Amino acid sequence: MTGNYPVRKNTQSFSIDLVAVDDVDARHRLYSSIGSRHRVLRRHISIDDVSEIDPTSSTAAVVVAHFRETHDFSSRMEEE
Repeated sequence: MTGNYPVRKNTQSFSIDLVAVDDVDARHRLYSSIGSRHRVLRRHISIDDVSEIDPTSSTAAVVVAHFRETHDFSSRMEEE
């Protein structure tokens, strides 16, 4: 997911990988995460793109932990 939210007089862009059942769940998790971390109201968060990704291409800990049993992350670890 990509988008932005206001921070004082500027806007902060974000790109985040989440584990979710569908588009609505992904949006809810994003609003919850950014809202709790940065105290931003849901109506101030602008989501530009929601897309499904291959779990092995993500470096987000929550994605790696969720798909550890079903996907092979060893090739990605060797590249780093």
